[in-house]
Amino acid sequence: MGVWFWLEYTNYPNIISTMMQLSDSLVKSLSNEALTCLDTLAAFENPPIPKDGGLPLTKILVQKDISLKLFIMKRYTAIAGIKSVLNNICARVFKDIFTSRARSSNSRPFVVPGFPHSLFGDFVVPHGVEDLDLLDAKIWSNKGPCDDVTEEDKTMFLTFSRGFPVSEEEVRELFITDYGNGSVVEIVMGNYEANNQSMFATMVLNGVAMVDEILQGLRLAKLRANGKDIWVRKYDRRN
Repeated sequence: MGVWFWLEYTNYPNIISTMMQLSDSLVKSLSNEALTCLDTLAAFENPPIPKDGGLPLTKILVQKDISLKLFIMKRYTAIAGIKSVLNNICARVFKDIFTSRARSSNSRPFVVPGFPHSLFGDFVVPHGVEDLDLLDAKIWSNKGPCDDVTEEDKTMFLTFSRGFPVSEEEVRELFITDYGNGSVVEIVMGNYEANNQSMFATMVLNGVAMVDEILQGLRLAKLRANGKDIWVRKYDRRN
């Protein structure tokens, strides 16, 4: 459901309402394609994309070109967006199911199976908030996916080569030149060695979409500043 809601807000409207007219077998087949999208997001190495794009039924459903490449090129935008959908939409739409199951568990803390998730973190079942109608257009009226991303969602980790010191000013100039003023919110240099060379840095960007723009579908990308290599990847606190 998180995948479909995110796609609805990513220029593929009316997925949910269209699926409500389909048979259970077709919905199951579409859900299998959604699982393939999630597997693609989680894959350490990008899987090969079939000639049909890997989402043939979804393509028919949305009546637009769509491929697993979308989930490779927008990996971190999708992860942040689906995480937002899970906690802001799904947790409220399905609150009655979770509440019922929680009551049946003899007041023990209710745990949603599969969470905390390796990609999406905790799933928070809200209390004391209004219910949402799945088909109500106002479901997206206040905010959309990625409007409430955390600072960590927008942070990248940079490493430098020993013997080729890179300054904060060089890092900032590189990204401002390529992505414009305001693209970089903060840079924190770290791990200074005896020769006063920093071996890594964390960099907060102004949006999660820029993380994908920099990486271009890669897990690790190499950039150059004044002839010196800079390796960049998405920051992960767990690592």
